[in-house]
Amino acid sequence: MKFTIITNIMFFFLIFINVLGFVLMGIDKQKARHKKWRIPEKTLFLAAILGGSIGSILGMQIFRHKTRHTAFVIGMPCILVIQIILVIFFIRYISSTAFFVLFKF
Repeated sequence: MKFTIITNIMFFFLIFINVLGFVLMGIDKQKARHKKWRIPEKTLFLAAILGGSIGSILGMQIFRHKTRHTAFVIGMPCILVIQIILVIFFIRYISSTAFFVLFKF
């Protein structure tokens, strides 16, 4: 039962953070067009690092924002690859009985 609750929380968090990453890219693009105060780049990267890399990459492509900045063009996909590797590792680890014994699931 606890595992289902944790899984649901993680799933909804990932949905939320990806939507946030996407929206932040759109807002920053809009602000850039109107020469207004911008969202700091570290905030955009933070949203991606916290799990919103897919949403951030989609936002970059759809809004055509930060697509000429090497840090974003290379950084966002690298973050995504690292997150995929971590998920694969976590899934393999979670499937071992040691995880369930360790955390008493």
